[in-house]
Amino acid sequence: MLDARQLDALAAVIETGSFGAAAKALSLTLAAVSLRIKSLEETLGQRLLVRGKQLRATPAGQALLGHTRQLRLMEADLLAGLPGAGSSAAAMQSLSVAVNADSLASWFLPGVAPVLQTHRLLLEVLVDDQDHTQGALASGDVVGCVTTLARPMRGCVAEPLGIMRYRCMAAPAMVEAWSGAIPHRMLRSPAVIFNRKDAMQDAWLAQHYQLQGALYPRHFVPAVDAFELALELGMGWGMVPELLLQARTRRAPLQEVVPGQPVDVLLYWQHWAREPLAAQRLTQAIKAAARECLLQD
Repeated sequence: MLDARQLDALAAVIETGSFGAAAKALSLTLAAVSLRIKSLEETLGQRLLVRGKQLRATPAGQALLGHTRQLRLMEADLLAGLPGAGSSAAAMQSLSVAVNADSLASWFLPGVAPVLQTHRLLLEVLVDDQDHTQGALASGDVVGCVTTLARPMRGCVAEPLGIMRYRCMAAPAMVEAWSGAIPHRMLRSPAVIFNRKDAMQDAWLAQHYQLQGALYPRHFVPAVDAFELALELGMGWGMVPELLLQARTRRAPLQEVVPGQPVDVLLYWQHWAREPLAAQRLTQAIKAAARECLLQD
């Protein structure tokens, strides 16, 4: 049987990033926190933390962090369901999720906001590319992620959400200057890319022009509003979700570079197979929002 106090100490160190901050959060001495983690490592016969310039958890430490977070949520459910449970048992619960920026800026937050308010849930969002969000779930940092990974990870369920359609957009003046010489003249102009993990432009070129590994100049603009602004200013061409194009108001116009050539991305909600009640409610809200907003097969 794992010691709950030792697990809490490990979680606090990983979440705060240091032994000192963990000790303060737990109202313990630095020595007490260190001793609890040392005892836990001895019990399990392996290191749980890599102590260096930047403290980080080992794979075993990350697994225990996910386990500890599950226990916290299940304990909160238990307390809330006890007969005669008062307001002291109804503390707000915190859930962490990993979501791609485009989903976050369009359908995700409006879809989950009502359930967060109704059931007093706090949300921590980790933003990453949809091809990479599953890493946060595998490490135990989140209870679920919006991802393109269809195969369920160990202990998880992958539920299809729907299709997010992207269109290649640019300022009208840029499209006119290319005079229909797509993609050759277009590739001499910079692309606007969200970050170095973003492969949507490459996917568009590969799907519609069979161009693999095309070389072209690139701007990197890792913020949704700033990304669209860069396109409006004529800094380059880029892939924009159709959902965000539909919501554009009082913005400078953008033009689809080649009409009728979208890239469709099938998204999934990967989450723990055994979910506490709070996470179940969040999952249902996410699935309902996706059904309403995303394209369905």
